[in-house]
Formats: sequence, structure tokens, C-alpha cells
Amino acid sequence: MYEQCLYFNANALVRSLNRIWDEAFRQVGLSPAHGYLLMLVLEQPELSQKAIARELGLAPSTVTRFVDALSNRRLVERNKAKGDGREFTVRATAEGRLLQQQLQQIGMGLYQKMRQRLGDERFDKLVGDLRTAHNALSE
Repeated sequence: MYEQCLYFNANALVRSLNRIWDEAFRQVGLSPAHGYLLMLVLEQPELSQKAIARELGLAPSTVTRFVDALSNRRLVERNKAKGDGREFTVRATAEGRLLQQQLQQIGMGLYQKMRQRLGDERFDKLVGDLRTAHNALSE
């Protein structure tokens, strides 16, 4: 029964991935989610929180909490968006920019580790299949 269960198998995979990603991001003192949000802001300065939510597939309230946490650590800062006093943009601080190289190394290390463990073809297929399934279920 469990071998055929999408829910059970997807959650088992997520638990395995969470352990690996948590360990990798521990070296910079961030959760993977906070690390990816910071990486996004480092790559695209002055993003709105709405754009961050859309890009990462997160609820706006989740992005607000993550930005609050990173702001409390002085890794990002919020600024009022030009033209819309209700919207904020987010950019990395000097302290946040100091983590950029480490975050890139962590991301590349995880990418290489997964390709090595799964094999290039299986890795590419799995990522593609996951994106396709997510899009199909999100419609």
C-alpha cells in the first residue's frame, strides 16, 4: 500500500532532503528557507515581498516572517516601494552580502551532491517531474 502512495513517498523524500539541507545551511546559521530567500535577494536587489513570494512559491505572510527574521539578524532591510506606500522592497545589507559566496557554495555543493547520489539523468528527470506534478496540482 505505502509503495504506491504519493503522499507517503513524497513526505519521506522531503524528510530526507530536509536533513541534508538543514545540515548544509547550519554552517551559516540559517534554515534552508531563509538561505534561499537571502540568495534570491542577493541576486535580485530591491525585490518586492510580493515578488519574493511569487518566485519562491510561498504565502505572503510566510515571506513577511522570513524577512522579519533576516532583518532581525541585520542580513536584509525593507524599504518602502516607490509609488506604493503599502508595498516594501527587500535588499541585502552589507552583512547579508558577506554571506553570498558561502551561500553559493552551499547551493552548488548540494546540487553536485544530489547529482552524484542520484545520477545526472535521474536527477534531471526527478526535478522535471516534480515541477510538472506541482504545476498540475496547483491549477
